[in-house]
Amino acid sequence: MEKIKICNPFDQSVIEELPFEEEELVFDKLEAAHRLFQDQSKQLPKYERIQILERLADKILDDAERFAQEAAAEGGKPIVDSRVEIARAIDGIKIAIRELTQLKGEEITMGITPSSMNRMAMTMRQPRGVVLALSAFNHPFNLIIHQAIPAIAVGCPVLVKPALTTPLSARTLVNLLHEAGLPEEWCQFVFCSNEVSGKLVSDPRVSFLTFIGSEKVGWILRSQLAPGATCALEHGGLAPVIFDKSADIETSLPLLVKGGYYHAGQVCVSVQRVYVDQSIAPIFIEKFTEQVQALSTGSQLEDLTEVGPLILPREVDRVHDWVSEALASGAVKTIGGEKISDTCYQPTVLVNPDETAQVSQNEIFGPVVCIYTYDTLDEAIQRANGPDVSFQSSIFTKDIDTAFKAAKSLNALAVMINDHTAFRVDWMPFGGTKKSGLGVGGIGYTMKDMTLEKLLVFKSESL
Repeated sequence: MEKIKICNPFDQSVIEELPFEEEELVFDKLEAAHRLFQDQSKQLPKYERIQILERLADKILDDAERFAQEAAAEGGKPIVDSRVEIARAIDGIKIAIRELTQLKGEEITMGITPSSMNRMAMTMRQPRGVVLALSAFNHPFNLIIHQAIPAIAVGCPVLVKPALTTPLSARTLVNLLHEAGLPEEWCQFVFCSNEVSGKLVSDPRVSFLTFIGSEKVGWILRSQLAPGATCALEHGGLAPVIFDKSADIETSLPLLVKGGYYHAGQVCVSVQRVYVDQSIAPIFIEKFTEQVQALSTGSQLEDLTEVGPLILPREVDRVHDWVSEALASGAVKTIGGEKISDTCYQPTVLVNPDETAQVSQNEIFGPVVCIYTYDTLDEAIQRANGPDVSFQSSIFTKDIDTAFKAAKSLNALAVMINDHTAFRVDWMPFGGTKKSGLGVGGIGYTMKDMTLEKLLVFKSESL
């Protein structure tokens, strides 16, 4: 049986070796989930689901530091940010509870045509079926909250398959759910090869796929879904920021630096491309570089660390190759541009890389921010919209007309005004279009996606 070494991304020390589950066992789990959903007598009433989720939130709160340490150790996110991740996870559970009290159908008006007389119609929401959650490494605890908790809240059995680099937090969360009173077959941890998980995706017993990961893999998986199954895909973007000459540099820079270098840039909406008005570009670049230079890089388990390791050494090599290509094609480096070690990369600022360079066309997923100068707002918008992705973007300005024009014209499902592109709270809609994904995340929106709206029509001469 093949075993996977779960390593600390900073020093590559082995945290645990976890064996792959045999394919037969994985499909036994799927069959158990499917049988459970088919047996209506085993459906958990809403009040029991709420009680389980309340107990889960309490359990996480009671041992939050341990869960933050585990997530940081396997995922590489600085411990100060991992603590925030655990707090967000607790909030996400509470959001699901609130949303469950509001998840409802609606009355459909009848009697407005002769054919609809003597009828009353309404809709009700019911769970779709078995959910398969394929997750990513960069938020190993909270992403499972976003994928599994909505399923449990609405009454869908769920199989949780984490990223191979960060399975421990997912396993912990599933165990906590069982300790909170959720019967095991309602939420099952699956640790298997990508080949086996691909077979799971195409199985007709899976009704809904929630996938967070690379664009290439996501679209392939969608094409493999069984007829009738649906999905939500969350990929990445090249989060553009437009910085207008009227914007306040002093108050904006800390937001942009945090948005660009949080978790070493390994976030799907990290600040990656910043378009700065030519008239203020020199002072912006100087001050931005100063703040990046002040960032502390090192072990994610140290309280003072702001930028930790990349998830794998090969990602450090890839980022360095991309930066080297950009420099060779004319970009100017103001700071960084070198490996600190096999696992850490210097926080880097590149000015005016070529529009065809990898750093301009593809998601970096590393601690690199590119700054481009522009002459007109129309030019900045056109360049920001160049790549075939659409997720979150932002505009910094004090001019309301500029704000509205950018908000209307930027190719993104979310435009932040005077905030960085990585802003998110878990009750807001979150997702991308084009290559960036399909469907809308956010706890409540995911709960709706995992349910079907059933129409009921009553006919009576008394109506």
